[in-house]
Amino acid sequence: MNSSTSHPVFPGKIAVMGGGSWATALAKLLLVNCESIAWYMRRDDRIADFIASGRNPAYLTDVEFDVSRIRFSSDINAVCDECDTLLLVMPSPYFKDHTDKITVDISQKHIVSAVKGIVPGDNCLVTDYMIGHFGVERDNCLVVAGPCHAEEVALARPSYLTIGCTDADRAAVFAQCLSGKNTHTITSTDVDGIEYAAVLKNVYAIASGIVHGIKMGDNFLAMLMSNAIREMERFVSAVVPRRRDICDSVYLGDLLVTAYSRFSRNHNFGSMIGRGYSVKAARMEMEQTAEGYYAARCIHDINDAYGVAMPILNGVYDILYRNIRPSVAIDRMSQYFD
Repeated sequence: MNSSTSHPVFPGKIAVMGGGSWATALAKLLLVNCESIAWYMRRDDRIADFIASGRNPAYLTDVEFDVSRIRFSSDINAVCDECDTLLLVMPSPYFKDHTDKITVDISQKHIVSAVKGIVPGDNCLVTDYMIGHFGVERDNCLVVAGPCHAEEVALARPSYLTIGCTDADRAAVFAQCLSGKNTHTITSTDVDGIEYAAVLKNVYAIASGIVHGIKMGDNFLAMLMSNAIREMERFVSAVVPRRRDICDSVYLGDLLVTAYSRFSRNHNFGSMIGRGYSVKAARMEMEQTAEGYYAARCIHDINDAYGVAMPILNGVYDILYRNIRPSVAIDRMSQYFD
């Protein structure tokens, strides 16, 4: 019987959906605990090179794979049809370019989002989009968040992941799929809170990069981050009211690693702007997607309905979309620091 019409199996056969560095890192973790996976990539030439070399030809190219344990395909519907759990790891700006191609019934699948971005145009979380557009059940939706850089997974450094699901038992099951000697997993039921925090930390990482590029110093950066975590808490509490400890690693930890790490594309994007690059030039220079660029507009629009005080978010938005000079925007936001 086709898995799309039978009782959902979890995790069953897992598909990695996306070909970037984060998808590559998560695939490597899954293959520690799973006999095999399916892997959807858009480009057939990349798949051919991957199979020939045993490595992703474009991202984390030093990481070796046993390709005999992977069924690659550029046919998103074939992958969705055959697998029980779909791990979504596409950059948010291109998320709908991929999912709009899905014509098979995935309403009974389990969806795990590692996208860390808002769906542009719809201004909604990935899990909410999958529920609304594909009829996926809320308890069948999970999220994966950090603090965890793909590059450090590739280097086998200690990494930490939080798996969120409204069904705690399912969160625990998928956590086991990603656990390993160097990968520690935590579970949570705060799915929406985790998703919003993962979006916001990219915006704050851009602010951190801008401050670094301007050379405002570590003292100011510490103030920026202490105010950023409070701003994050205000927004997430307004949009998803529930008890949570904002100092948990999935909120504060993920914010800090994204704001400070040399692996953070959002920090590096912001740093270029702080050093004098135009927004357009910085975007063109980036080899990978800086999610925070898109997130700043989405969260700014969403906050129109909530009116949360968000001077850092507003400052980043002004720099990226209103052509306000970084030094002016940073000075404005700092007036609200305490």
